[in-house]
Amino acid sequence: AQQGRVREKVYGKQKIYFADQEQLPAASDAELRGLDGEIAARSAQLQALQQSCRQMEAELKDLSSSMTTPEIAREIEVLRKDCASYTEKLERIKSATNHVTPEEKEKVCREQQLYRREWRRRKRMATELLDAILEGYPKSKKQFFEEVGIETDEDHGVVLPAT
Repeated sequence: AQQGRVREKVYGKQKIYFADQEQLPAASDAELRGLDGEIAARSAQLQALQQSCRQMEAELKDLSSSMTTPEIAREIEVLRKDCASYTEKLERIKSATNHVTPEEKEKVCREQQLYRREWRRRKRMATELLDAILEGYPKSKKQFFEEVGIETDEDHGVVLPAT
């Protein structure tokens, strides 16, 4: 700093030293334009390299996340075993002799219809009977049901099946 090659600036207790740029030769306009052109060319080259790097990283990520050849071979073997077991199960189901015949199915459907009809009939009779009793009862319907111990379908979330 005393010889003049380096400059010194004092900021409070800190001192900063930097090269004295007045001693450096001044660049001509042609040199500055040449440097600007070189900077632009290098920036374009940098952009191209960064784009190429991003593409390669994306490709690497895709390849890393995909299965390797031995893993694919194991997966194919597992899928073939599953397919064979499902095929065997399907054959057993097809060859089973205990299928439900249309007559048996029709019989079950008729019985269900009969029971559903009977359920409706009995529910209607019970409702009519309880309504007749409640006409002369001084308390509410809910209190009457509690005293007598009546549980309704609605109390248990039971819904009459549709026809």
